Amino acid sequence: MRSLFWRILASFWLAIALVAGLSILLGHMLNQDAWILSRHPGLHNLPQKWTQLYEDQGEGPAQEFLQNLKRKYHIDVQVLNDSGEAIIPGTFPPRAAAFEERQQDDTRPLPWRRLTAEYTSPKTSETYLLIYRIPHPELDAWHRESLLWPLSALGIALVVLTLFSLLVTLSITRPLSRLRGAVHDLGQTTYQQNSLAQLANRRDEFGVLANDFNRMGARLQSLISSQRQLLRDVSHELRSPLARLRVALALAERAEPAERQKLWPRLIRECDRLEELISEILALARLDADMGSAVPVDLPGLLNHLKAETEMADTEQTLEVNAEPGAQLQGWPNVLERALDNLLRNALRFNPVGQPIELSARDEGGDLFISVRDHGPGVSPEHLAQLGEPFYRAPNQTAPGYGLGLAIAKRASQKHGGDLLLENHPQGGFIASIVVPRETSG
Repeated sequence: MRSLFWRILASFWLAIALVAGLSILLGHMLNQDAWILSRHPGLHNLPQKWTQLYEDQGEGPAQEFLQNLKRKYHIDVQVLNDSGEAIIPGTFPPRAAAFEERQQDDTRPLPWRRLTAEYTSPKTSETYLLIYRIPHPELDAWHRESLLWPLSALGIALVVLTLFSLLVTLSITRPLSRLRGAVHDLGQTTYQQNSLAQLANRRDEFGVLANDFNRMGARLQSLISSQRQLLRDVSHELRSPLARLRVALALAERAEPAERQKLWPRLIRECDRLEELISEILALARLDADMGSAVPVDLPGLLNHLKAETEMADTEQTLEVNAEPGAQLQGWPNVLERALDNLLRNALRFNPVGQPIELSARDEGGDLFISVRDHGPGVSPEHLAQLGEPFYRAPNQTAPGYGLGLAIAKRASQKHGGDLLLENHPQGGFIASIVVPRETSG
């Protein structure tokens, strides 16, 4: 597998090198005459210098200036006026001019490079045509020297750009490598949340991604831990009724027919308990499944329905419903009804006869509270934090149950974007509230 590091580095480096190199080559190819006229030390600003000298001091100093130029750079210069006549003798010999004229019809190259430049004097508005003839050896020598600086600059630029590309590449691939390691650890269930702490402190997209990944990893680890704990608790809780069934069956095998008949109610009771436990476990598991889109839930109607069902089944207890008119939320009615039914059954176990169980739905501080309050003994404060965990029951609790009712209610609250609040009521009794943020409620 090819490394992303080298592909990114090579792409940066080659792109920059090609652009820089092609720019220089195209500049040489398309503007070679202009390059020589502007860069050659003997020709740079020559028309301006010669014109100023000619107009200020006359032909003699102007001719001497061109002769010094030939001695130093081996460049012959002719200066013509608008009519094509020579203004001064210049440095191009007549014999060389005749040779050049004869070579016009010949395909063989001349031994020099011929360049021209026009210049209009700002002082006299006179236009001068300057013709330069540079021998090829002189031009080749200058080319080698003139290209040394651009090539050196190009080399330095390539080194700097390579280092820059290296830093950019490392800034991309190193975070990706850390994220890859975190993904691997997460798959092996050895993920540590602080493994991306340094990356999460960055203020770029990788920092945001690391923070999101940390939250996802923490959530997944929490889910995995809760599922493992649930499996351990389920196996523990199922072991007790199964053991009782096994004992009852062993007794039934050895008992006389008359005694066997007495054991059947016990077997049926244990089967019912096992079925109830499995039903509660399945209800808890279904809350994590996709149940489709949320729909408006009529809370007053739901609470009155629960009241009617409870009073029909238990004539000794009375219920009071206090719901704000029009209280609604977006959710799943069946899930919410199951959660409130579990809270209500817990209240029925502990509420003394003669005291009403209160069902309410109210808006408090921007949150919607759906509460079930009883007038029982309540729960010790040190055990409140653990209530709602699967299979947890407060010590000294004698009422039947498996510790799944509050867990189902808590999971249903979280599915609606809220939480389950469990506390002792200041005036006595216990109150369980499903708290849903108002933006989630309808």
